[in-house]
Amino acid sequence: MTRNPNPRSRRDTRSKMRALTALAALTTLTLLGAGNSFAQDTGDASGKVLRIGYQKAGLLAILKAQGSLEQKLKPLGYSVKWFEFPAGPQLLEALNANGIDFGYTGAPPPVFAQAGGVNFVYVGAEPEGRHTEAVIVKPGSSLNTIADLKGKRVALQKGSSSNFLLLEVLQKAGLRYEDIRPVYLAPADARAAFENGDVDAWVIWDPYYAAAQQTLKARTLADYSNVNTAHSFYEATRDFAQQHPDVIGALLGQLRTTGLWVNQHPDETAALIAPKVGLDVKLVETWVRRYPYGTTAVTDEIVQSQQNVADAFYGAHLIPQKITVRDNVWQNRDVAASLAAK
Repeated sequence: MTRNPNPRSRRDTRSKMRALTALAALTTLTLLGAGNSFAQDTGDASGKVLRIGYQKAGLLAILKAQGSLEQKLKPLGYSVKWFEFPAGPQLLEALNANGIDFGYTGAPPPVFAQAGGVNFVYVGAEPEGRHTEAVIVKPGSSLNTIADLKGKRVALQKGSSSNFLLLEVLQKAGLRYEDIRPVYLAPADARAAFENGDVDAWVIWDPYYAAAQQTLKARTLADYSNVNTAHSFYEATRDFAQQHPDVIGALLGQLRTTGLWVNQHPDETAALIAPKVGLDVKLVETWVRRYPYGTTAVTDEIVQSQQNVADAFYGAHLIPQKITVRDNVWQNRDVAASLAAK
């Protein structure tokens, strides 16, 4: 792969994206040793601290900005500690290491996690937007269709939501995964490679997608408009979900309430969270408007949809074994009924 010979240029590109791709407040290595120390760190005498992993896009980031979750959990005696991650795979690594209790990802990361033996359960779901991620190219690129990607270098985070989008659009175009040259990079490095011309295309989600459209004038080759989409998910450690269903129920209930409010108030939401995430208000409003929030329990229909995602990755030889999604689904009738009633 062609590399930019100027290291300073690559460093400068990365620094421009620092606001978009800040890593977790602690690394996964730190989280490995943090599982039993949060009560002491926060000064919470009861030790009842909910540790949440979040990304820049998604309702959890909005809840953090609002402070609404802390108020919701106060009657249960819980405080909240937040950890930011650049993508779902890293978040689930922390969940497996018992560094966090709860998090949010797209559909593929838990598929890869389950295939790798990660200890987690699906506890809730969100509908996926049709325009929240895309395959993009630079404005002057000669690539005009997905079929043009044959033999080309495509940047993506392996095991991320964009990995499923790529599978779907390639299949629709009559291509196999082996027909392209995947370049597995986290968002910060993928942005640098895309901008420097080290890759031909980039598959990415919001807010990175919206930022590339705004600052690089990136051109969209495909999104979920004409292919199967998938859900996004809330995950927890199995032990936490089984031992604290009241906390999971309260958290999912607050997510649903907030999500429905955000759907009706995208401009107010953007004004609230833009300063918190260090992004332009118009950019934030773009990706907020793309998400059709509506937290639900993990229904049979959603389980089947996620099984289709898992089967697609197995069929493409991207996970080592066939998995049964239902084995990792947390069931609680009271929580499901509460979400359905809201």
